[in-house]
Amino acid sequence: MQEAGFCPQSALFTDFYELTMAQGYWKRGMNHRAVFDMFFRRQPFNGGFSVFAGLETFLDKLASFRFSAEDLEYLGSLSYFDKDFLEYLRNFRFTGDVWSMDEGTIVFPQEPLIRIDANLIEAQIIEGMLLNTINFQSLIATKTARVYLASGKGTIMEFGLRRAQGPDGAMSASRAAFIGGASGTSNVLAGKTFGIPVMGTMAHSWVMSFPSEEEAFEAYAETYPDRTVFLIDTYDTLDSGIKNAIKVGKKLAARGKKFGVRLDSGDIHYLSVEVRKALDTAGLKQATIAVSNDLDESIIQTLTAAKAPIDSWGVGTNMVTGGTEAAFTGVYKLAAREISGGELQPTIKFSDNPEKTTNPGVKQVWRLYGTDGLAYADVMTLDQKLAHTPEAEADTIHKGVEYAFWHPAADYRHFHYTPQGDMEQLLKLRMRRGELLEDHPTLASIQQRVKLGLDRFDGSFKRILNPHVYKVSISEQLRNLKLHLIQEYLGE
Repeated sequence: MQEAGFCPQSALFTDFYELTMAQGYWKRGMNHRAVFDMFFRRQPFNGGFSVFAGLETFLDKLASFRFSAEDLEYLGSLSYFDKDFLEYLRNFRFTGDVWSMDEGTIVFPQEPLIRIDANLIEAQIIEGMLLNTINFQSLIATKTARVYLASGKGTIMEFGLRRAQGPDGAMSASRAAFIGGASGTSNVLAGKTFGIPVMGTMAHSWVMSFPSEEEAFEAYAETYPDRTVFLIDTYDTLDSGIKNAIKVGKKLAARGKKFGVRLDSGDIHYLSVEVRKALDTAGLKQATIAVSNDLDESIIQTLTAAKAPIDSWGVGTNMVTGGTEAAFTGVYKLAAREISGGELQPTIKFSDNPEKTTNPGVKQVWRLYGTDGLAYADVMTLDQKLAHTPEAEADTIHKGVEYAFWHPAADYRHFHYTPQGDMEQLLKLRMRRGELLEDHPTLASIQQRVKLGLDRFDGSFKRILNPHVYKVSISEQLRNLKLHLIQEYLGE
């Protein structure tokens, strides 16, 4: 479903140089087959994992990616593009193949999350839209998963609409936060659009609109007897807020109703302990405590470690904006191009920084699990079905066979491993010749994939601070190809 108030299907949602390059390719007849990889360079938040999100949004946008008559009129007004090229764009459709990991997969730097196999112009024009969609949603889903883990897999409420980066940012953030582990959102349009449970209590203005705090609580309880949560910090949390909540809460309890209270300021640990004591002393042990107020995973982990009696967490700004991390570091690089005879030739971007030298060729990503069921390493190989190179023909992984797997920088770092547990090929065909191959999974099932995926990694990779680095490697055949292309470039 498309976000309201925005027109992402317009093919103008791209960087200008994509169009200038496209015209250059078109004029020179360079519209051969090309393969691009979308991957990211480093983990956000100094973390140990990321969550791949935004795939459904991307595929829907791609399926309807068009230049309207108004779009073409605008491009014509720029005095950059020939009329014949604009006519070519009039019939523009994406007609290529898309391979990707499942949305909600736990992912790591350097490995392809998405592979685009299309003619060069189509593959080039969609770059900006792809990166915009995947980078933002993956950032927010990753942030939310960290919050979810920090809370001890507790109840997370996404309250970020008013602090999100504009309407589209709010909608995308609500979707991605739910994927990452949020139980619901305050964003009502996101609830309608994506089927996310909507959640909310009351604002301070509700309490301040009545002659007294007690009357405000009475009115709310009368209106929503089955969904009552009192915001108790408008005036004085312990001297008035919790006392008035208990007065009204006892009346609800006498009717067999449950209720909760919310803290939105002050020393959350101290106040939650004192509020819990007051509720329990009043015989209201089933009353719940929700907290908010600029929370992030570090604060939540501290409160959880201190055993603060908190039942749910409302997180807004730091969840939907990324907090300390401005952007996900996803990039889009050419991995292979068609040459005469229809053969795909591996390509490489060379850099003095080994970490920025790309991994060439058409690749597959394997996730190898140990006999304990936990993920041990991800390995990139040349995809033998598509690469059509001698190296790729033998580049597969079998149980019971010892392999040498190498660091993606293709240096001396490597390890030997004999796979014994489960093995999974992560890149799967999603779109063939521009047509979607299957219906999208439900958002709830994507969230479940995240939670189950996290359970298959050792806790050392999921630490909020100083996580262990998960092994991402390349096969010996891919390393040899990479070294060959580097040596060729250097003239050795």
